[in-house]
Amino acid sequence: MRLRTLPLSLSGVVTGIFIAASQTALNPLTVTFLLLTTVLLQIISNLSNELGDTLSGTDTEERSVARYSLQDGDISIEEMKRLIAATVVICCMSGALMVYFAMGTLLGREALLLLALGALAIVSAMRYTLGAKPYGYRGFGDFYVFLFFGLVSVCGGYYVCTLSLDFMPALLPACTIGCFSVGVLNVNNIRDMKSDAATRVTVAMRLGQTGSRVYQTLLISGGWALIIVYTLLHYTGPLNFLYALTFPAYLMHVKGTWMRRDSALDPMLPLLVLSTFVFALLFGIGLLVEL
Repeated sequence: MRLRTLPLSLSGVVTGIFIAASQTALNPLTVTFLLLTTVLLQIISNLSNELGDTLSGTDTEERSVARYSLQDGDISIEEMKRLIAATVVICCMSGALMVYFAMGTLLGREALLLLALGALAIVSAMRYTLGAKPYGYRGFGDFYVFLFFGLVSVCGGYYVCTLSLDFMPALLPACTIGCFSVGVLNVNNIRDMKSDAATRVTVAMRLGQTGSRVYQTLLISGGWALIIVYTLLHYTGPLNFLYALTFPAYLMHVKGTWMRRDSALDPMLPLLVLSTFVFALLFGIGLLVEL
């Protein structure tokens, strides 16, 4: 299930939850099922990604770093399909409970719209490498990661907790988390550039070794610039900048991305994932402490 990716998926909704908490009281059950649904969506994406990469021939013996269950024969393709189906069912149940506790109903217009968006999120999670035209194989992964891990995750989490359609309080933080999340995908694609060449096209492949690293630097720098602008616009005290404690980790990540090649890039993935999760937590704590 690629558990090391789960903190990244939580970073966006945690950010949205904290922004909501700075404006209104939260329903603990809504928050619980929001977090659970987010984790399940990420697991669906991870399982579908492994199945899609196996069916397309991307995951082969030539893969130098990551080893997965299908590749090693620990689980069959049919078993993986059943596991994905079961996880989708559980995710739908969790999502329905999230909507119910947030809105008090599953039949209202807003509730039905939120359920439809949840179904779209499940389909998008699966279509990254599955289906006739997986968008992850055509260079659109970066856009979808920015959209779902950034905008949808933060603004969606904010909406579920507040039921407010005014997303302006969450927009800049959403873009920051989106940039950092695309950075995780990009460094993964830089690492796997050679093994991916036969089966897919990624932004990293289009940019090349140097261009993809410039892109990575711009993603991290852009994310920090956006959150600093947000903090200055909403400044209430010095602890609003508590997230700055993670800045050295981001510098270490960018430096490592430039200095390392191929499989040596692998440690830069969990570094960025965990840094982003801690960033989200410190950002939220800084908001609440300075209220």
